[in-house]
Amino acid sequence: MRRPRRLSTLISADELLDRRGDADPSITGIAYDSRDCRPGCVFFALRGAHLDGHRFIPQAIAAGAVAVVQSAPLSADGAPGTAVAGAEVAGTEGSTEGSIAAGQPAGEQPAGVVRMQAEDPRRLLSRVSARFYDHPARKLTVIGVTGTDGKSTTVYFLYQLLTTLGYSVGFISTVAIKTGADIHKNTMRQSTPEAPDLQSMLAEMAAHGFECAIVEATSHGLSPRTSRLADISFDVGVCTNISHDHLEFHGTPEQYRDDKANLLRALDRAEADEPAEIAGRADPAGRSAHERDAYRGANTARPRFAVLNRDDEGARSLAPHTAQPVLWYSLQDPEADLFGDELQEELDGSSFTLRAGGQSARAQLELGGRFNLENALAAALVVMRLCGRSPAEIAPLLAELKGVPGRMITVTELDHPFTVIVDYAHTPASFEKLFPMIAARTPGGIIPVFSSAGERDIEKRPILGEIAARYSRMVILADEDPRGEDPMAILQAVAEGCRRARPEWRTGDELLLIPDRPTAIRAALQAARPGDTVLLLGKGHEGNIIYADGSIAWDEEAEARKALQEYDQWQLQH
Repeated sequence: MRRPRRLSTLISADELLDRRGDADPSITGIAYDSRDCRPGCVFFALRGAHLDGHRFIPQAIAAGAVAVVQSAPLSADGAPGTAVAGAEVAGTEGSTEGSIAAGQPAGEQPAGVVRMQAEDPRRLLSRVSARFYDHPARKLTVIGVTGTDGKSTTVYFLYQLLTTLGYSVGFISTVAIKTGADIHKNTMRQSTPEAPDLQSMLAEMAAHGFECAIVEATSHGLSPRTSRLADISFDVGVCTNISHDHLEFHGTPEQYRDDKANLLRALDRAEADEPAEIAGRADPAGRSAHERDAYRGANTARPRFAVLNRDDEGARSLAPHTAQPVLWYSLQDPEADLFGDELQEELDGSSFTLRAGGQSARAQLELGGRFNLENALAAALVVMRLCGRSPAEIAPLLAELKGVPGRMITVTELDHPFTVIVDYAHTPASFEKLFPMIAARTPGGIIPVFSSAGERDIEKRPILGEIAARYSRMVILADEDPRGEDPMAILQAVAEGCRRARPEWRTGDELLLIPDRPTAIRAALQAARPGDTVLLLGKGHEGNIIYADGSIAWDEEAEARKALQEYDQWQLQH
């Protein structure tokens, strides 16, 4: 449990536009969801894409909040003004705060509660969270991994390599989280948690004596619109690739790249300058400001560098955004810092030669797909630089790497007449890599089951359909996460792309629209012929399917095995 902090040690006057109340309460926690408020907490009222946290200030106070931060002006008596109807700041994925409509009066607040107005509560939330948890990132070597695809896999590869070499490591990814002794599944459906959750996790890692923290840094988390990662001191920044995704949030491809570049900019960022009245106080550990500055100085000796994919134009575009050394990995450029040469690929793995600094070593990876190899090279290069290891020392470790749950999982046995694979691929770039690889190793045809998420990048929907149809014998479209959208409308948008590539296709024959995913999977198995490959895409590790009225539990691999067992039993009976 965190030691309480006085409000004055967390928020200074020059960070506020207005304040009502002279008290300096003891703060026991930070909340941005009124349902998480406890006695003594400070509540941040955030405006989201669908909901306005200002509506929940009375509930937060009733639950024990002793301080409130908001963007709406304070009224004359200190109560919050009415929020602007329809105001929204996107990027609150996964955040759900009831269903009170924007514009409803927030109500009076009782005396004794400190009320504060900030220009950007999200930015302040990040700062306050870092202060409350004593800047845990400064006590760890923090590796950030970004990219359109491959982030979770690279995080997991890094964790395995560093752990094998004897380092104590924690990580936060879309798939799983490790902050203590055990790895547990990430159930938040949020790759990069909100700032208080993230800082809490890093603090737990530091408390366990971890040396390294690996953080999946999404474009949402890197954006100043959410500021989730704004107060993380990154030592290493990795970018796997940048392609088309999340334009519903970033607006343009240029903005998407620029937000990704914030990871590299963070490498140059000096330790956050604290407001004078905050920096002058002794911290909870009893260190004076002078001692704290000495600690910061000592940590500047950590190596700071970026690792980028030389073969990806999007990743290359990030290089100018840091003054720190940039290291390159490649499967094409012999001049890269780490070059994967003499590549021999199979569906279930690859062998290659690692070349770096005039040294070389033969290596293999027991995971199929060139994307897995690229991610392994990224992780290997980070570890070689960070830990001072040679290709000969790293090569044997690559053969032991395990894949991430929900990625390239073959459900069928080798002697089955057709193959069923579960994978998380859900972007145009991942489709462009996956389908040619599967097509080259499939004697029959490909039958993919997929769609695209609701309330997310709508431009990629027909692109996904076009890529899939180009390589497939037939396509079955099924719900992914419709959220508040009409499920069939999403499938129709993807189907338009299918027809671009295959205008001769008829709906009901080569193109099936089956919103119910269990039914769609069974339809794919019934349609499969000997030599075919059935690809179940887009859900991977995710534990639910989100609809407008809530979510249903989901396990893609388990459902695929269940459907396959039913199919095999039916075959025996007929």
